[in-house]
Amino acid sequence: MLKPENLFSEQDRKRIADAVREAEQRTSGEIVPYVVGRSDSYPEAWLRAGSLLGFLALFLFAIADIGTDLWLPFGYAESGVIVVLAFGLGALLALYVPAVKRLFIPGGMMQQRVDERATLAFLEEEVFATRERTGILIFVSLFEHRVRILGDSGINTLVRQEEWDDVVRIITDAIRNGAAADGMLEAIWKCGQLLERHGVEIRPDDTDELDNRVRFSDS
Repeated sequence: MLKPENLFSEQDRKRIADAVREAEQRTSGEIVPYVVGRSDSYPEAWLRAGSLLGFLALFLFAIADIGTDLWLPFGYAESGVIVVLAFGLGALLALYVPAVKRLFIPGGMMQQRVDERATLAFLEEEVFATRERTGILIFVSLFEHRVRILGDSGINTLVRQEEWDDVVRIITDAIRNGAAADGMLEAIWKCGQLLERHGVEIRPDDTDELDNRVRFSDS
């Protein structure tokens, strides 16, 4: 799985920080880009994958024994060992192959874990601590292929959810097309534009309250 710090080059990181600085020079908003490798470890996935493969192996042995005249070249003890090995294979696939692991995680669970991790990042980075409550977190979770935009109370009363959804689509489409940095830059520009449109004006004594760099975390 792609490590979050490898999503952007050093040049990309500088471009993103510059884009944040430029957007914040036009409004009183504070934009925080944040990328994580995954929002949760999903320990349920390996158990589900192992159970499925183990059950399939057991089911096939039962069909062969009861429903056909085939003579299997091994007995019940050997069959039990094969079922256990099938369970182990499924568990290992879910542990080490992200695409397989995602198959065994319900979409609702994945969304809930991303929402929870985004909220934690919002608190950790103190996006809420701006003078006029105008912080915006752009949260990208790579394993889940999901993006969340969290605006503080001074912004959410002005910006509609559909407008945030447009920003999310910009980033997800860009990552899917191998242009993650361009997508993040466009999303930051879009956030700045939304703030300007909704009257979140910069104050004469405005200061840069939050670091402009993109943040990374493995989990």
